[in-house]
Amino acid sequence: MNDLVVYGATGFVGELVARHLATHAPAGTRIALAGRSATRLAETGHRLGVDWPLIVADAGDPAAMDAMVEQARVIVTTVGPYAKYGRALAHACAAAGTDYVDLTGEVLFVRDSIDENHDLARRTGARIVHSCGFDSIPSDLGVHVLHRRVAADGEGDLTDTTLVVTSLRGGVSGGTIDSMRNQLDVMRKDKDKRRIALSPYSLSPDRAAEPDLGRQSDSDTIPAAEVIPGTKGRLAPFVMASYNTRIVRRSNALRDWAYGRRFRYREAMRVRSSALALATKAGLGALVVGMTLPPTRYVLDRVLPKPGTGPSERVQRTGHFTVVVFTTTSTGARYTARIKAKGDPGYAATAVMLGESGLALALDRDALPPSPGGVLTPATGIGDALVDRLRAAGVEITVRRR
Repeated sequence: MNDLVVYGATGFVGELVARHLATHAPAGTRIALAGRSATRLAETGHRLGVDWPLIVADAGDPAAMDAMVEQARVIVTTVGPYAKYGRALAHACAAAGTDYVDLTGEVLFVRDSIDENHDLARRTGARIVHSCGFDSIPSDLGVHVLHRRVAADGEGDLTDTTLVVTSLRGGVSGGTIDSMRNQLDVMRKDKDKRRIALSPYSLSPDRAAEPDLGRQSDSDTIPAAEVIPGTKGRLAPFVMASYNTRIVRRSNALRDWAYGRRFRYREAMRVRSSALALATKAGLGALVVGMTLPPTRYVLDRVLPKPGTGPSERVQRTGHFTVVVFTTTSTGARYTARIKAKGDPGYAATAVMLGESGLALALDRDALPPSPGGVLTPATGIGDALVDRLRAAGVEITVRRR
């Protein structure tokens, strides 16, 4: 039995994850590489300098998925778009009681996974943990550590909470673009799917039980000083806010709204001026529209990064990100959490986050949050065990009272 199986190990991000595990997994950890091609898997193992078992499995073959998950305690998968290639694997893990982590930022895939796998995984004890990369660990764990500190201080519940991207440098992921393209195609053809994707509570375990907080904006253009007193400039929409916010809201609901029944959450990025904030908002809107219209879609498909490709080693090495989560509690106290890491967010840093998520599930069972299993989030499925591992891996995670 393998502790971890890295599925998609021959892909760009998959090999980065395997490389991280090769250098950081504790001695004796049993790891296997999995993918469609035995030849390419052997080449990957050779480049990594490891002699790990190789598992040949095609995402389109449910029997192969079943056979692979029977050989692992945890599946770590980078094979997307997950709506196309991930459903059979997530279901196989849920049925077998095998833990699972991925990198998805696809709200419709996660909604389908919840509907198909949550109850099943609770019966088998499997932890199906989606979004264990830059989508959505900084967001989910940032709020998680704030909640833990506020609760320890006896300062009530979280209320208005905003994640601000204060520094970001890295390449655009071809896999992320492909996932966005696939989801937009589904939304264009199916109005019910479009309604789900646009709902702020699309990943809630019980939408009817959610508190009525009025309009929930994921991101907006607002004065920076509204969130960070004394700060000039504006807060502009953050491209990943429409997904990350739903993961954080699911974490709150899965914990019986422990963050607070008046918890409101949004994400933004800090820019220098109102003009730049509006330009960012317009640019994001133009990208979405451009990917839905055939003429512009054709042009964008030719110029945007392709799936399976990624930035150079230098770009990966010099990339970085810093996010700060600001909250006000029900007692009026103010706190901030800061998450900072070196490495391209979508590649180098994500490889660390995904790899450590898999290791935490495989090796840190006693430190995991109490759970019968299910379709979970990084905070509810791995929690402090992942916080500790990421800190040990060089990710800065701090909380302070303002």
